[in-house]
Amino acid sequence: MSVFWQEGGMAKDVEVAERGSFSGKDYQDPPPAPLIDAEELTKWSFYRALIAEFIATLLFLYITVLTVIGYNHQTDLKENGEICGGVGILGIAWAFGGMIFILVYCTAGISGGHINPAVTFGLFLARKVSLIRAIMYMVAQCLGAICGVGLVKAFQKSYFNKYGGGANSLAAGYSTGTGLGAEIIGTFVLVYTVFSATDPKRNARDSHVPVLAPLPIGFAVFMVHLATIPVTGTGINPARSLGAAVIYNQDKPWDDHWIFWVGPFIGAAIAAFYHQFILRAGAAKALGSFRSNPHN
Repeated sequence: MSVFWQEGGMAKDVEVAERGSFSGKDYQDPPPAPLIDAEELTKWSFYRALIAEFIATLLFLYITVLTVIGYNHQTDLKENGEICGGVGILGIAWAFGGMIFILVYCTAGISGGHINPAVTFGLFLARKVSLIRAIMYMVAQCLGAICGVGLVKAFQKSYFNKYGGGANSLAAGYSTGTGLGAEIIGTFVLVYTVFSATDPKRNARDSHVPVLAPLPIGFAVFMVHLATIPVTGTGINPARSLGAAVIYNQDKPWDDHWIFWVGPFIGAAIAAFYHQFILRAGAAKALGSFRSNPHN
């Protein structure tokens, strides 16, 4: 009986918090980022954030692409490999998810730990970052990805060329629509997790439950890779796909490359809309504000 009472009391506390105590006292929505914020260009913190995004994406591509190539080599029967050798798809998924966990943890306080143009695009649509910051982050991420894959090729050129350079492309037997759908849904899972894990309202309401935001984000990347590696090799990050395509520079990855930009951007846009306007009731709030002011 005492357990039931405690659970009921907790439920009531949460209900009260939802209705006003947290929203009125401990929580306030941050103001939306301006569309154009030229003042950012005069601040060292802005350029420090760009450097952090560049280095983080470089390290991400270096470790993950090296893992993919190493697995392909260890399972190559012509090179005395074993069918069940290497880390396997599970290990590759862990490499991608684990690196995102590590790098988001390291850079969240500096740049926000985006490490992905799709994440940046979703946060831009939700007015979390300005247009200038979004564009510059994407440039830094893409350059970092190219440099990261370039390091892999510099250290293992023969293996890099032989085993596909870790480049994303549509697997045989799958249609373009299937590949595009896999990238849309996979990126939706990732960006939706980013919004949920970093939601300031959740942090205020659930302050009694410590949440390490990089952990669910890394797990989201891990789970999506398990599902979509057989289909597209898993992009869900246009910078990751671009870096490998540029350095490997073969026709197949370039022919399919548009999938790894269009899919993630659509998935990120849907996730931003779902979180901001459905779960956070942004559309209802906007409509209520409009109705309460007849002069609008």
